[in-house]
Amino acid sequence: MHVFLTGGSGFVGRHLIRRLRAEGHTVAALARSGTGAKKVTDAGARPVPGDLAELVRPDGSLPAWLDTLHHVDAVVHAAARTGPRGDEAGFRADNHEPTVALHAAAVKAEVPRFVLLSAAHVSTGTQRATVVDEHTDSGTPVTAYLRTKLATEEALRGTASQATTLLILRPPLVWGPGMNLTEMAAVAARGRFLWIDGGRRVIDFIHVDNLADAVLLTLEHGHHGVPYYVTDGAPMPVRDFLTALLATRGVDVSTGRSLPSCVAAPLAALMESGARLPHRTTTPPLTKWWVAVLGRDRVYDISAARTVLGYRPRIAFDDGLLEMTALTRHCHAEAG
Repeated sequence: MHVFLTGGSGFVGRHLIRRLRAEGHTVAALARSGTGAKKVTDAGARPVPGDLAELVRPDGSLPAWLDTLHHVDAVVHAAARTGPRGDEAGFRADNHEPTVALHAAAVKAEVPRFVLLSAAHVSTGTQRATVVDEHTDSGTPVTAYLRTKLATEEALRGTASQATTLLILRPPLVWGPGMNLTEMAAVAARGRFLWIDGGRRVIDFIHVDNLADAVLLTLEHGHHGVPYYVTDGAPMPVRDFLTALLATRGVDVSTGRSLPSCVAAPLAALMESGARLPHRTTTPPLTKWWVAVLGRDRVYDISAARTVLGYRPRIAFDDGLLEMTALTRHCHAEAG
């Protein structure tokens, strides 16, 4: 299979390239810089110089790199600006509009399959259910990024196409070797790490290699327009998860302070208001997203992914932690 990938130079994208190549597929990956091109090349993909922003030029002209779509069997769209900060207008310009344009171009080129990597947390907001599946109403997401992500899903599902199958995956927090823990570790180092409700709330997550497996299975078996939740299938209290995760970087958050969710919620709103001031450039230690994720129990039912896609989480939590610890030691040894 010939695959065109966006976001290939990122954490998830590089793992996707390696997994696709290991299965014998060829990958062409969009790269907007020389650094990005080197990363996708090192991972095993052919770099395609270009930028998603070129899809929404004011003059309506389209970039030459779109010709690549006429020669692929699938588009996997993993690129996105993420984070708790920002407004709808910014996320629409950076994420929504280029995604809609890329999907439209894929439909025009009659690419057989288009995979959108969405986010399980599109249901983290007014939706209060403890267990969520594909049939649960999403409610109103808690951040502009997630509201825009959900709007993008809906826009793509509303596009008529007989030739292109739309496939949607909703992973929660993606973890594994190479993930960026710098900001969280810095907050902990400054003594500002905060648990909500003692960190006892149960959350779901997915190892990056399990997500890569899910993408491959979706390319083969997914149904048009259906969002599939994919996780490690092993939810646990957020305190256990993050304490172990950050320990792989030598960071101890086990003694972090805790706030009850009833106090944390209004405090997060206040901190976010302050973070919007012009001179503030860092994310506050407490955000509405942080409270929404850490302040409630939330498990994603992956029955549909198991039944339809044949998905089985391959990487167990303890094995993933050992891999991350080994990588940290290797990096320290090279730096020394």
